[in-house]
Amino acid sequence: MASTTGETLAAAEPIADGRTEEGEEEQVVNPWEVSAKGGKIDYDKLVDKFGCQRLDDILIQRFERITGRRAHVFLRRGLFFAHRDLSDILDAYERGEKFYLYTGRGPSSESLHLGHLVPFMFTKYLQDVFKVPLVIQLTDDEKCMWKGLSVEESERLARENAKDIIACGFDIERTFIFADFSYMSPPIYKNIVRIANCVTGNKIVGIFGLTLEDYGGKFFFPYIQAAPSFPSSFPHIFSGKYSKLRCLIPCAIDQDPYFRMTRDVAPRLSYHKPALIESKFFPALQGESGKMSASDPNSAIYVTDSLKDIKNKVNRYAFSGGQDTIEKQRKYGANLEVDVPVKYLNFFLDDDAELLSIKEKYGSGAMLTGEVKARLIEVLSEIVERHQRARAAVTEEMVDAFMAVRPLPRMFG
Repeated sequence: MASTTGETLAAAEPIADGRTEEGEEEQVVNPWEVSAKGGKIDYDKLVDKFGCQRLDDILIQRFERITGRRAHVFLRRGLFFAHRDLSDILDAYERGEKFYLYTGRGPSSESLHLGHLVPFMFTKYLQDVFKVPLVIQLTDDEKCMWKGLSVEESERLARENAKDIIACGFDIERTFIFADFSYMSPPIYKNIVRIANCVTGNKIVGIFGLTLEDYGGKFFFPYIQAAPSFPSSFPHIFSGKYSKLRCLIPCAIDQDPYFRMTRDVAPRLSYHKPALIESKFFPALQGESGKMSASDPNSAIYVTDSLKDIKNKVNRYAFSGGQDTIEKQRKYGANLEVDVPVKYLNFFLDDDAELLSIKEKYGSGAMLTGEVKARLIEVLSEIVERHQRARAAVTEEMVDAFMAVRPLPRMFG
């Protein structure tokens, strides 16, 4: 999508939650709810309604050529599948222009599950291949507005989540993590107000489906999430020649409404529209019914799970596309389209040849469900164990260092 088209968010635009014009809820996708009739999200319809673009093989190949690195498994296997203006970011990068990354986390739980970890794993890859600065927003204020948490509990969860984020291996010399409650300093707040003055209440209602029964904070929060898209929100990092940098935002597709609004506002404030690279929802163990839920611990693998927990969850709850008897499995093979262990291996097993072999054998009946689940348990256990070791090494002093308001001395190159 060209950056000059001006994606206005008037009433004629499709609203963010996926309802039809007649009001029938085919699927609801917004930052707070993900559901669909039949349980499976239709991503093609979502792309059409949101007005973003599919991330095709040509763009992935260009990505590899420019970075000189093989595309991340999340790109190769289609977990990150859509974008806004990614081509513009790559064009600018080839011209020698700089950009920065922005992503975030709403701290509503003590620890992250694999679905939460996905955007940070991918953002770490982007930081490594492009060698660019990164800002990570912890929206502790949002959780007071939407989850009813106290200010103190939201702040505590933000620090705990920061430790999991730091454990992903981000470069402290290129990374600034901030929590909204502690960083609402004048520069970012000025941008929040500027954005708020460009968006009407009708637009907020249309984009996010809010009503007059909702608390006022819910109407104001979109401006808070939008502001980090503009470099002047961080004058201690981006000043002088960097004060108009482009921004690339890796996020799940349910966050798109925030940034459709932001992209509409950006030209009016003399900034580049933020570019996005967007992921699908990581399926729950029970199957593709939207995304993992923190309210159901058996729907997800958490980074705090023991090896015994992982084995138990995969064996008991991971939905299988295999047949219900060994004889039928040998004869008919598995339905790979619905099999959750195969979906998880598709994103976490980096070896293309091994993945192809598993799919061929399992689909033909030469491999049994128990064998596929056993391999998934090995893969997930390795990821979680590695994360737990890294997380154990993160101290309170390290969190303070990442969250300190400071210049980033080696943010490029």
